[in-house]
Amino acid sequence: MITALREDFNRRWTPEKYQQFLHSIDSAIGRHVEFRHSETPCFFPRELLQEMSRAGRELVGQLLNNKLYMEASDREIPPQYRVPNEASAPLFIQADFGIVHENGRLAPKLVEIQGFPSLYAHQTEMARQYMRAYDLDPNLKHLLSELDLGQYHSLLGEAILNGHSPENVILMEIDPDQQKTVCDFICTERIYKIRAVCITKIKKRGNKLYYDRDGVETPIHRIYNRAIFDELERKKVEIPFHWTDDLQVEWAGHPNWFFRLSKFSIPWFNHPTVPKSHFFHEVTDLPSDPENYVLKPLYSFAGIGVIVGPTTEQLEAIPFRDRRHYILQERVRFAPTINTPHGPTMAEVRIMYIWLPSTQLPMAANMIVRMGRGKQMGVDHNKNLEWVGASAGFYL
Repeated sequence: MITALREDFNRRWTPEKYQQFLHSIDSAIGRHVEFRHSETPCFFPRELLQEMSRAGRELVGQLLNNKLYMEASDREIPPQYRVPNEASAPLFIQADFGIVHENGRLAPKLVEIQGFPSLYAHQTEMARQYMRAYDLDPNLKHLLSELDLGQYHSLLGEAILNGHSPENVILMEIDPDQQKTVCDFICTERIYKIRAVCITKIKKRGNKLYYDRDGVETPIHRIYNRAIFDELERKKVEIPFHWTDDLQVEWAGHPNWFFRLSKFSIPWFNHPTVPKSHFFHEVTDLPSDPENYVLKPLYSFAGIGVIVGPTTEQLEAIPFRDRRHYILQERVRFAPTINTPHGPTMAEVRIMYIWLPSTQLPMAANMIVRMGRGKQMGVDHNKNLEWVGASAGFYL
């Protein structure tokens, strides 16, 4: 959207440079990255990113200062997944904003928000490879809050490790080597020396957890949790401990915020960036124009179960007893703002925050961009298209 940079990039782009970028990122990771990377990074006005960063902080502030919301979100935590010793605030926050035309300007609209980690380590590697492959202006920035790479790694390291030795901290996932996000796990281990460990391989003795590290049973003092409850349920994964156990372990971040800060939060917001949203079971009259709405399950990832522009029949098909597990949200009409050789493409920006207990406010630290021309922005919803997929954002 910085016109001069976009025009210059398109003029200099070649298929060979894109293939070099893909080869370089696979080489940097040490294996093929499964999800699609776009042919291009995005160039955003600094002011737009600042507006997004500020909005995300304001939204989280609204929730944490709303006693009714905190009580309601507490009831949303399923009893079997209620983890003791909850942190008073989410350590990691992701706020996804679509870019729309509003009142004659480009503006952000919230798509969703979550209190769960994202690709904090891989995203910096992706930006570095875009920079190298396309010989971008070295003055371009991709980290937020004026962080340089060293400061960013230090901030993220403090959040993940909290002063513990790397061998006593694990990244916990379900079959981590089979996840599309394994590229992030590899980058995380490379930077912080912590291992990605399958949740089923953990051992419990008393109220302590252990894992095998190079043949040595090693105590776990802190868990960088990447295991998604939705996936645990779908795959019927059996784990060697109960989430309700009072374990001698710290969480980075605490699992309860998966439920507290989620699509459940959206109807509670009162903010110009948030489209009208309602809990589906509270909708007394179905909309006459359902094509202008999105139906979203409260606790699913990667767009699973989301229906963009549902039909009346699809809405009516959901039993009333199940409707409390959905929100009905006004559809965000993304503006096709990224000019590409294949036509204008839409962009969604994820602002990635880190909120250390020692700071008053969450810090916007990094961003993920998803480009698309489909109904949804995830890479799974833009298959067989070009100039779409995961991307990096730059600004001056």
